[in-house]
Amino acid sequence: MTMKYQFFTIPASDRKKFTFLDMSSSTFLVEKEKLLSQGFEVEDDAIYAENSNEAVEKFKSNYVYVLEEYNISTNPFYSLLLIFKWLKSKISS
Repeated sequence: MTMKYQFFTIPASDRKKFTFLDMSSSTFLVEKEKLLSQGFEVEDDAIYAENSNEAVEKFKSNYVYVLEEYNISTNPFYSLLLIFKWLKSKISS
């Protein structure tokens, strides 16, 4: 299940001082306000990931994964590759 995460950073920390929140949490807005009041700023767009570890990896990659996903979505070779991977997973299940 893909989840949506929002990342927050301390300004001028070069993205090294960060934290994140699960946007589906019932306390997301309250926690967000607390972080903002502590000097954190919202960093970039929300990140979609299967878990928090994957979200942190994507955040640390500085959105290199966005270029990869764009390439996959616009390049027919990568689209076919994903289709074959999906079919293989269905056959071997």
